[in-house]
Amino acid sequence: MDAIQQHMLDTYRAARLQEVPPPLPGTHDVRTLRELRDYRRFEAVLSGRLAHGRLRAALARLLPSPRHHRTPACR
Repeated sequence: MDAIQQHMLDTYRAARLQEVPPPLPGTHDVRTLRELRDYRRFEAVLSGRLAHGRLRAALARLLPSPRHHRTPACR
């Protein structure tokens, strides 16, 4: 059963029991992703790591900086 079929079944059940129907699938996805991001930042602060820019800092350690890379045309 996919999400739409489950939603239709839950909506039917709510109508029969005179309850509030459930929200459509995907309605709160953005809010959930933001809460997950905030929780991961919080956990990072508690463990003593950077809360912002962790991905950029990790990539800067692994990859050479394009600003310092000289091409033969620049010489």
